[in-house]
Amino acid sequence: MTEYRKQGTDLSAWGPPYAMLEFFAGSGLVSCGLQGLFDSVWANDICEKKAAVYRANSKEDHFVLEDICNVSGRNLPAAHVSWASFPCQDLSLAGLSGGIHASRSGLVWEWLRVMREMPVRPKLLVAENVAGLVSRNNGADYRQLHEALVREGYRVGAVMLDASLFVPQSRPRIFVIAVDRSVIIPEELIANGPNWLHPKALRRAAEGLSNWVWWQAAQPPSRSVTLESILEDLPYDQSVAKKNLAILSPKHKAMLDEAESIIACGYRRTRFGKQVLELRFDGLAGCLRTPEGGSSRQFVVRKKSGEISLRLLSARETARLMGAPDDFLLPERYNDAYKAMGDAVAAPVARFLGENFLMRLSEAAYNEPSGTVATA
Repeated sequence: MTEYRKQGTDLSAWGPPYAMLEFFAGSGLVSCGLQGLFDSVWANDICEKKAAVYRANSKEDHFVLEDICNVSGRNLPAAHVSWASFPCQDLSLAGLSGGIHASRSGLVWEWLRVMREMPVRPKLLVAENVAGLVSRNNGADYRQLHEALVREGYRVGAVMLDASLFVPQSRPRIFVIAVDRSVIIPEELIANGPNWLHPKALRRAAEGLSNWVWWQAAQPPSRSVTLESILEDLPYDQSVAKKNLAILSPKHKAMLDEAESIIACGYRRTRFGKQVLELRFDGLAGCLRTPEGGSSRQFVVRKKSGEISLRLLSARETARLMGAPDDFLLPERYNDAYKAMGDAVAAPVARFLGENFLMRLSEAAYNEPSGTVATA
């Protein structure tokens, strides 16, 4: 990031890579995934431990450890894109589900406030959250965010992408892409109706909305990375195995008994007042979450030559499940590393959005003539 990027306001003279603001940036997997496409010129979060991870993996000193409520848009550098992975606890089906106006997920409104305060606001916004954003309360939370973005002068659409397209982890997330109404959106990015990016809950949430965009992109090729391929050669703990396999759910115990050999991941969960170990048998790890996100640490179960072993998923394995490269620096403490990954955006998903939408939209917004577009 050169000095003119910090000082300049003529955005048409920048990029690629284009300039990006990162709100609720966490440990920095968004900027990791968008490397070479977008330069982060400013980022914030309130977690000191995740800030340390971000800074350790960044070549630039642009991270601000600050509550968004204390951030003023007047003090931010100009940028093409503003990305906000706002808190999910109030929208997660595993959380308290307080909704988009609750204390944590409601910080998205502070993000929009900051955007209004910027002398030159970005023409492209991205908001990321869990699937509950569109499925909870029959889509009411998403519709409120959509309508707010429309009032700010944007055309808006949302897509769902699952990290399992790229890595062996089930991690569906909603990405809201908003484009200033002055921008002529390239025709190849807009469909006439829903497609593979729009599951039923998202289609229902979009019904009747003004200025809605049905984003489209080609599906990525079949994933080549397997669960077994991301595992480290680490010892399995028989004492841990005995304790946890004793609480394996009866259904999953039967499936494990039937298999000759298998690698599976699982969580301990509370069902009907009792703790049980539940496994996945689809070749995927479960969605990485922190205790605050409603789940525990994840186990790896291996059955080989009739012998069943078990251990915790390692810190590096969690990073691989998020698509982070092996040179991505992690905290030394296991719990800190697990949280840094569990609260992040899978890097390959950010890359897919960058290559298929954000780069082309940035080109249209800043390097090509703009004009009036018809609203939906």
